[in-house]
Amino acid sequence: MISRRDLLKCSALAALVPSRPAFAGEWVEPDHRIDIAPITLDLSSRHRVKTTAYNGQVPGALLRLKENQPVTIEVTNHTDRPEVVHWHGLFTPPETDGAIEEGTAPIPVGSSARYTFTPRPAGFRWYHTHTMAMQDFTRGQYSGQHGLLMIEPRDDPGRYDQEFFLVLHDWAGYLLASDDGAMNPSYAVATINGRAMGTGEPLRVRHGQRILLHVLNSSPTEVHWIAFAGHSFRVMALDGNPVPTPRTIPMLRLAPAERVSAVVDMNNPGVWVLGEVRKHVQALGMAVVVEYENRGSPPRWEQPPDLVWNYEQFAGAPPAGPTSHPPILVPLVIESKFRGHGAMEAWTINGESYPNATVAPLIQGQRYRLQFINKSMDDHPLHLHRHSFELRSLGVPLTPARGAARNDIHGIMKDVVLANAQTRTEVEFTADNPGASLLHCHQQNHMDLGFMMLFGYA
Repeated sequence: MISRRDLLKCSALAALVPSRPAFAGEWVEPDHRIDIAPITLDLSSRHRVKTTAYNGQVPGALLRLKENQPVTIEVTNHTDRPEVVHWHGLFTPPETDGAIEEGTAPIPVGSSARYTFTPRPAGFRWYHTHTMAMQDFTRGQYSGQHGLLMIEPRDDPGRYDQEFFLVLHDWAGYLLASDDGAMNPSYAVATINGRAMGTGEPLRVRHGQRILLHVLNSSPTEVHWIAFAGHSFRVMALDGNPVPTPRTIPMLRLAPAERVSAVVDMNNPGVWVLGEVRKHVQALGMAVVVEYENRGSPPRWEQPPDLVWNYEQFAGAPPAGPTSHPPILVPLVIESKFRGHGAMEAWTINGESYPNATVAPLIQGQRYRLQFINKSMDDHPLHLHRHSFELRSLGVPLTPARGAARNDIHGIMKDVVLANAQTRTEVEFTADNPGASLLHCHQQNHMDLGFMMLFGYA
């Protein structure tokens, strides 16, 4: 049996597409280039890390691509290990999606590869490494290998004055072991756009503007709660997909790999702090100053009293008329296995870890309802590659004492959902993108320990 680690080490696998065609006359300049290389990054005046990044910056460059307009991106690997880039949220073929489990070849050391695909759907996506890290904090999503991707529709009304992209990230220092064998990272610094509070430049705005914030949580493992002192967010899209019912709310919650796009009316002049609601996380640096023009006062923070968030507030009305054939139910039971003191836990789906966790092949055009039955004591950000899914049911208790179920949700399309501990979460999708498709927990430490399953098409 070939493990994921063995695949990464297998330099015999060629790059995705040769960096040059067989005939020199066929050479075509790529639309974008990405260099993967080690860098030293100053997170603050007191914290410097050696990490790996794209084009020497964290986050990687914002790539603006046109929906349904083919693109070629050349990636060169300057590190000492094979790498791969995943185009998160796009409906790409498996050989270019950027998951080795699906058949994307790793990029050998010192080599280049080309990813050629047609970007879709429109919206805020991102790109990142999709390799194992285990306990090495210089690898995988613990590193600085994450970048911004905006797939622009052909008709973009642009009803805003300024646009800002904010990337939340945690930088690990060491591992903490619990009694059940779980190994969880401890974080020394938390940043927005690679800088701790007070280190980077403020966001500069003017009174009366409408700004559009695109927020990504690229953390390896942590959920984050974000508030903007003196202001509210009008949420327009989740994971890049417009919500049926935009809402104005006091704070955002983002699990690892989730994105939120929200409009903010700049109607409260001053100098304010936008950052993590929980004081101990903000103290690690996860905040940024927002400065109105001609204002010079010290930054001001207002502590919210509670953590407030739910997906279903953005849902739409049930569809009118008769429904189509009922979806095929796919129960997926999530558990962890304790493998003895001193050994790391194993994560399982239906009793098996990757690559042994399997379900029946998907039938093209068929509707499926995935039932995430989370019997573990952890919340899990679950990501399905190469498809979007509709949230249908949230927080259904596995035991009656956990409270009321929230069922019959409609219209919210995502590619990551946070499945709470000891509950059942259900999503639906149509099998409309043939090829191997990976489902996994987006926590790096859980994915490394087998929390993955590969869907195949019949």
